[in-house]
Amino acid sequence: MTVSTTPPVPAAPAEAGTDAGAVLRRQRERESSARTYARSFPIVPVRAHGMTVEGADGRRYLDCLAGAGTLALGHNHPVVTEAVRRTVDGGAPLHVLDLATPQKDEFTDALFASLPPAFADRARIHFCGPAGTDAVEAALKLMRTATGRHGLLAFTGAYHGMTAGALAVSGRAGAVRSPAPGAGAGVTRLPYPYSYRCPFGVGGERGAALSAAYAERLLDDPDGGVEPPAAMIVEAVQGEGGVVPAPDGWLREMRRITAERGIPLVVDEVQTGVGRTGAFWAVEHSGIVPDAMVVSKAVGGSLPLAAVVYREEYDVWPPGAHTGTFRGNTLAMAAGAATLRFVAREGLARRAAEVGARMTARLEALAAEVPAVGDVRGRGLMIGVELVDPAGEPDACGALPAAPHTAARVRAACLERGLIVELGGRHGATVRLLPPLVITDAEAGAVLDRLADAVAEAAGRGDRAAGAQSGARPGSGRSA
Repeated sequence: MTVSTTPPVPAAPAEAGTDAGAVLRRQRERESSARTYARSFPIVPVRAHGMTVEGADGRRYLDCLAGAGTLALGHNHPVVTEAVRRTVDGGAPLHVLDLATPQKDEFTDALFASLPPAFADRARIHFCGPAGTDAVEAALKLMRTATGRHGLLAFTGAYHGMTAGALAVSGRAGAVRSPAPGAGAGVTRLPYPYSYRCPFGVGGERGAALSAAYAERLLDDPDGGVEPPAAMIVEAVQGEGGVVPAPDGWLREMRRITAERGIPLVVDEVQTGVGRTGAFWAVEHSGIVPDAMVVSKAVGGSLPLAAVVYREEYDVWPPGAHTGTFRGNTLAMAAGAATLRFVAREGLARRAAEVGARMTARLEALAAEVPAVGDVRGRGLMIGVELVDPAGEPDACGALPAAPHTAARVRAACLERGLIVELGGRHGATVRLLPPLVITDAEAGAVLDRLADAVAEAAGRGDRAAGAQSGARPGSGRSA
């Protein structure tokens, strides 16, 4: 793959009266030290359209973060802005708790129409607080209520949110979970199939088969130490975990294993939903029918909205069992309905599959030329590029050590070139691409050009540093 040099980031007239440096300084002085994206992207966005974000300094960026996957149609899509404008101009109440409104009715119709029919035909929906983490909490609470059991089955590498229950079933045990002692009580963590860094050291289909066999045997072991499970919660593609897709066959095995044992299966579709993976919902790739689905991010059409959809036989909780003041976001309902229908009407899930396949193929070509690219993976427009240390020792599967410092350099070099990408995965060494589903072919090409340039620069600097330390030029370290 030939790496081209991209032109400088085009500039536009700066936002009148906005001192970007002063705004950033005040943010540092007044906001929490727990802020995240603001550290990676020291820009002050003032305008945005489609995939383009313009900063107060006049620089323009291609946005491959897209609100962590929230912006299925990009920034300020006319379908979304018109739905919001129509709702505001019509005088609709903007806050109604959980009262029935025409906007909620329309959103529910659009959402149920998008779901797999075998699931939607006998489903109920509960609107939650506006973040996906609250919908995870609701799903876990519901299944504990319905089953009378407390234990939970979750997976290595998982991420489900930042509230106590969602943290408990997430994989990160460091800074995000350690301040909440006991959060993981009753959670049994199972190995998620991750071919490049297989927990069983074999990778591929064999690794996935071992993962399924391990789960089944553990659940059937009377001395396995598993608290009776109220639910299993799983992502069809781990997002924050490094864009790791679950094999379809493995997901079908999880459905079989849970169904045979009367364990409800909850699928977290917060980031994978609304066309992101090349199907409207990621469960459609495997054909499984879950007992509950958690939805958020793109379902609100860029505005805050979250819900749990579940099979009607689990609708056993009493009124008030899970409440929240901001469950009735009228603008989000209107924007979400418009987004869901546009994605379906325009075939954007299919478009995501096609563009994602082309982008992934080009990134795989980059990996063949640049030893610092250890793995390229994903599904649809949910793509991960894992950066590694070419001078390191490969493990049993041939995976090289993660290179978080190289990944951080790539992110910074991308920003210099006018491309916004974020990191995730083990050690924060995976560059994640989550562009809007409306990305054009030209924009996809520009994204890949800028990313390839950034990887070449960052990996080159890393190679020189490693060579200086070892006194020799590092080899590729890539397994056959």
